[in-house]
Amino acid sequence: MSMHAKLNATMINRDTNAYKELLHEDCVFVFHKSGNEFGKTEWISMVEGMMANEKFVNESSRCVYENDDIMVSHDFMSYPDGSREAVMGVAKLKDGKIIRFETGATLLD
Repeated sequence: MSMHAKLNATMINRDTNAYKELLHEDCVFVFHKSGNEFGKTEWISMVEGMMANEKFVNESSRCVYENDDIMVSHDFMSYPDGSREAVMGVAKLKDGKIIRFETGATLLD
């Protein structure tokens, strides 16, 4: 199963334990919009909060490109405050896990 398919399944099932298993111990998440960076522990804490909120919805996700080293995805996300974004994600992979994930988001009307 591809990394994109695994990641997407964890989001659909709101399975934070399965999500955590996809992350390399040294992973870093970077939000392009804010420049904020998060390590695995910080990021998992945020993901648990997001997945616990039914108003946080990954409306759709498609894999733009994936191989053993990188995964590029495009998602449409809805948030608890009613906003929506188109999110481009680029994940660098190492040993079959995500070691670096960067996002860029565009607010949708």
